[in-house]
Amino acid sequence: MLLISVDGMHQSDLDWYVATHPTSALAKLVRGGREYTRASTSNPSDSDPGGTALMTGGNPKSTGVYYDVEYSHKVDEPGAACTPGRPATGGDVVYDSPDDALPGVPDLSTGAAHAFPSFDENGSIYGPNGVDRNPALIMNLKNDASSFDRSTFPIDPATCQNIMPWDYLGDNSIFQVIHAAGLRTAWSDKHAVYLSFNGPGSQGQSIDDFFGPEIDSQAVMPDGTPYPQDDDWAHIDAATKQYDGYKVQAMLNEIDGVDHSGKDHVGTPAIFGMNFQTVSVAQKIRSTSADLIPDGHGGYTTSAPQAGGYQRVNGKLVPGPVLASAFASVDAQLGRMVAELAKRHLTDSTTIIVTAKHGQSPQDPSKLVTVQDGPIVDAINSEWAKTHPSKTLIVAGTNDDLWQSYLSDNSQAAANFVKSYLWNHTAQGVNVDKKPVTVQHSGLTDIWAGAQVARFFGVPVGNGRYPDVFGKVQEGIVYAKPTKLAEHGGMNSGDQHVLMIVSGTGTRAGIVRTPVETTQVAPTILSLLGLDPDRLRAVRVEGTRVLPGAIPATRR
Repeated sequence: MLLISVDGMHQSDLDWYVATHPTSALAKLVRGGREYTRASTSNPSDSDPGGTALMTGGNPKSTGVYYDVEYSHKVDEPGAACTPGRPATGGDVVYDSPDDALPGVPDLSTGAAHAFPSFDENGSIYGPNGVDRNPALIMNLKNDASSFDRSTFPIDPATCQNIMPWDYLGDNSIFQVIHAAGLRTAWSDKHAVYLSFNGPGSQGQSIDDFFGPEIDSQAVMPDGTPYPQDDDWAHIDAATKQYDGYKVQAMLNEIDGVDHSGKDHVGTPAIFGMNFQTVSVAQKIRSTSADLIPDGHGGYTTSAPQAGGYQRVNGKLVPGPVLASAFASVDAQLGRMVAELAKRHLTDSTTIIVTAKHGQSPQDPSKLVTVQDGPIVDAINSEWAKTHPSKTLIVAGTNDDLWQSYLSDNSQAAANFVKSYLWNHTAQGVNVDKKPVTVQHSGLTDIWAGAQVARFFGVPVGNGRYPDVFGKVQEGIVYAKPTKLAEHGGMNSGDQHVLMIVSGTGTRAGIVRTPVETTQVAPTILSLLGLDPDRLRAVRVEGTRVLPGAIPATRR
């Protein structure tokens, strides 16, 4: 099983690309496989719950994972004093970057402390200024529990121990089931913290070969020179293509029967895969260089910046130049993997699944309104303080293109207070041309508070993990500075309607137009490998079904 997540890619993107590139790798996978045209992601559609859905078959209802940066009333704050057995005081749950064990890396051009961990987290290839001089050596990276600074993680009040990412999950993962069956497992992703996919109780050891180069680290060109923009791998699309290329190399090595580094002969994994970031970055960024250009002397320059996101051509919404280039890059890399499978005579024994953890919204730039959420949160807290001066009300929450508030007072009355304020106040934002816009209801269309949120997610009131206030945005609203064209995390169509292709062994070619969910990938993978999908807790709790048209190994 080769599982690929093209983060950000919609079904409409697939339709456009196949129509305009009929001989492409994606077009061949569609024609030879099963295309699910109404596939939806988890809700919220953030990377963490979206990826966790693929790996467990569960939504936040059973996984307990609502976002990569969240809060729980059932944990203690990282670093807090703790007495075993005392009630939880509540704390941040941040399973995002940087959680790495190494300190920040000095920035080569300024000498200032860089906010991100080194690209090579094992510290073996730093240059004199802390930046990697040979980034290709990242292939030697080995991620495990020692990759993390445990002190950044929430504390379990029962034991006073920091909760490792895999132990925060409420569900077991496909990697646990497959590993327990004696089969080899591998995965590559944008953060080391996605070792969480190992699953609870695994000690981080159910993924035999995990490769997680940190995307939020200093971007350097292949010769070790920082990019002219001097940023991380997620804000320059040329750099993102280079970054994704390292993970693609890991896939090619694993197809060849060696580990991701290409050194140890271990056999091709039964389940392996990666996520692409190139499309997601191209959708979000206003203007960026799309390509690296060799200068003929061992160095590189970048192409002139071009527009990111989508644009209208002859009245139709189509990818702009950077995004079109991103799709072409992903397609070429998929073609390399397909060709390598054929070279190793693995085509007839491999199933390829191509989907996405999340989409991106809005697709139409004319609908974009960016709103800074900080002033809204400050205003709510200020209004609350008039009658409750001793405690800040909103203590946490990540608002991308949805609203999430965690409250110090998690009573229904407090949640209703926040809901009322949001609904009854306008907010100021700017449109895609950076002109002022006033939006109604703080930019929201629906708001759930307290017990309403619990019912929305199908969890018991008081389980402590769901946001105390949860909101759906008006299409086009992004809570951010006016530097982005889109975001993900919300529940509009652009966030959730993603591509889904299953091609290869155990599938019937054709088109499925009935709705499916990305959670169905996990039980499908187990079924195609001849394992029981009911071994996944989420399958039993949520009734997650195998994708229609997938033929279990036991029936082939």
